[in-house]
Amino acid sequence: MIRSVLVANRGEIARRVFRTCRELGIATVAVHSDADAGAPHVREADTAVRLPGDAPADTYLRGDLIVRAALAAGADAVHPGYGFLSENAAFAAAVAEAGLSWIGPPPAAIEAMASKTRAKELMAAAGVPLLAPVDPAAATKAELPLLVKAAAGGGGRGMRLVTELADLEGELRAAEAEAAAAFGDGEVFVEPYVVGGRHVEVQILADAHGTVWTLGTRDCSLQRRHQKVIEEAPAPALPDELRDTLHRAAARAARAIDYRGAGTVEFLVTTDGRAYFLEMNTRLQVEHTVTEEIYRLDLVALQVRVAEGRPLEARPPAPSGHAVEARLYAEDPAAGWQPQTGTLHRLALPDGVRLDSGVTDGDTIGVHYDPMLAKVIAWAPSRDEAVRKLAGALERARIHGPATNRELLVRSLRHPEFTDAGALDTGFYDRNLAALTRPGGDAAAVFALAAALADAHGRSRFSGFRNVPSGPQVKTYAHAGTDHEIRYRLTRDGLLAEDFPGVRLLSHAPDEVVLEVDGLRRQFAVSRHGDRVHVDAPHGSYAFTALPRFPDPTARTEPGSLLAPMPGTVVRIAPGLAEGDRVEAGQPLLWLEAMKMEHKITAPAAGTLTALPVHTGRQVEVGALLAVVAEPAATPAD
Repeated sequence: MIRSVLVANRGEIARRVFRTCRELGIATVAVHSDADAGAPHVREADTAVRLPGDAPADTYLRGDLIVRAALAAGADAVHPGYGFLSENAAFAAAVAEAGLSWIGPPPAAIEAMASKTRAKELMAAAGVPLLAPVDPAAATKAELPLLVKAAAGGGGRGMRLVTELADLEGELRAAEAEAAAAFGDGEVFVEPYVVGGRHVEVQILADAHGTVWTLGTRDCSLQRRHQKVIEEAPAPALPDELRDTLHRAAARAARAIDYRGAGTVEFLVTTDGRAYFLEMNTRLQVEHTVTEEIYRLDLVALQVRVAEGRPLEARPPAPSGHAVEARLYAEDPAAGWQPQTGTLHRLALPDGVRLDSGVTDGDTIGVHYDPMLAKVIAWAPSRDEAVRKLAGALERARIHGPATNRELLVRSLRHPEFTDAGALDTGFYDRNLAALTRPGGDAAAVFALAAALADAHGRSRFSGFRNVPSGPQVKTYAHAGTDHEIRYRLTRDGLLAEDFPGVRLLSHAPDEVVLEVDGLRRQFAVSRHGDRVHVDAPHGSYAFTALPRFPDPTARTEPGSLLAPMPGTVVRIAPGLAEGDRVEAGQPLLWLEAMKMEHKITAPAAGTLTALPVHTGRQVEVGALLAVVAEPAATPAD
């Protein structure tokens, strides 16, 4: 019997495992970096052990330190969570060698699937259908588009889409460098990229007594940068015959490597209904929650059961209903998915949905780890009901702090391509991102008016009232690249707001404004944190930056300056690049790493690189000068 579990992870998954451990009466041990010293998973554990440093390579990827921590804390088992060392066979073996129970598959099974290239060989021998690999040296135009993938790891790292043969060599080198930095293994391979394909996976669970459960399918087709954004179970619009084929293939994959514990077999499903093996994840998946919801199971509790050597029931329970999960990220989808940092002042969801979060009110979102704040999961008897429930909960959520992808999630869930389940595929955001991130327009302006009126009450309830003509009050708020200038008067006859002829003020306070908009009563909750103003209503939420009436004239940068869009580390500079070089528009200059993703910084126009004040390994803050590209002066006409 396992009595104390160390979770070799952080954030949401550590809290998730701890929750089950508490329900089972198992003591909990956390490990933490210095950056995570005050994190929720540390506060909630019975015991915590410091891993000195901030970077993952010095902390959560140090298997030797984690095993030592488990022994020092008196733990008798280790749960790896997902990411970090969760699919590291050497770490699993080291845990077992230390006399601890490993809550995961045997090291041999992890090793068998650790390399995607070797995994494909094993699956071919087991009769699982595969995409044929492509020799990059012999690739032809007819085989385009191609996908370069890291043999180790996942999460979209070391992955490149190639649409032109001339780009293949450069993308191979870039993928190799990113894979080596992320996983310590630079091996990559090339396979066909299937346009219009769906990402469908099967959850498996196996014990040491020969029982293998296949717990239905999940669709994870909505992805950004090859990372999942919205997942659901069961995968919709799959013919029964195809669903049975996927279940059988997943079971064969598990038996082929004598699997134990929870795992996921991932497939690419083409538009003509063919399925191909992609990879097997030898761990719990981020999206395991939707399977738990429809089967009413606790997969972490079942992982513990299997690790203790106890058998599963002969068959799993029957599934019921539909579940959808949305990943809430601190990022700006309209700005190239740039991760965001800062203080999370509030995160609150309405009742009726499940919230699995790694952060709580007041926590700081830093640069060292993945920008996912939380997973929001809705279950209902049907898909339509579950999707509606999740979209409504996200719309009503109070999320105050860094910019998030919340609005993108709501719009995605309500997009006709998503609501028509048969139209799902991995190209959803390639086609629809511009429309999904378009600013709110008139709706945002009404929210900005509410912010201004709350601010007016905060200064003085009657300060704006006038009996004689006077100039209007003026406030300016920025949102999604658009400035909303609000001009209004508060008179004894009511609100006079320019550009809002159909709006009447019913009441206002520093934290709440009630307006009548075209005959409809609207209530707005207003919250301020520095120059950020959050306005929430049942029909949406907006976060504004309050702009000063007279901007600082010194807040300017030299033309052509490239500023860091986020805090991060300069991981690469283009080979041979130096000040004085001629560069072309769109030419990559350097790469920043922040929150487990690399971000390419390119020349905004053709010109001369007149400044390059950074070097590889340098950490920069948001707004730091990275480079200056001076455009050539215009030549006077003769």
